[in-house]
Amino acid sequence: MDQRQALIAFGALSQETRLHIVRMLVVSGPDGMAAGAIAEKAEVSPSNISFHLKELERSGLIAQQRESRSIIYTANYEALGGLVRFLMEDCCSGHPEICAPAAEVAACCAPKMKEKLQ
Repeated sequence: MDQRQALIAFGALSQETRLHIVRMLVVSGPDGMAAGAIAEKAEVSPSNISFHLKELERSGLIAQQRESRSIIYTANYEALGGLVRFLMEDCCSGHPEICAPAAEVAACCAPKMKEKLQ
């Protein structure tokens, strides 16, 4: 991920509702959530949720897929991982103990995500 992409992603995440949506979609896994369910769970009107979903999709952090009459949204784990890697790429400056907590969190989540994706 380059700096321009990171700025777009951070811009999208810098709003409370959009951050909440991304976190919901990360938890929902590869099955994702329908737009109506997202609106209901986020307690936001359908028109308002549509605006936020469009911004998140434009940033590349989420994707959509039509399933009959519903639009299902999923987290783009590759893009989210790229954002984390962008933040951490210059980490540590020769002091690995600085980045160790972040690496431990990523390592503990990897088996759970593999299970969800299978």
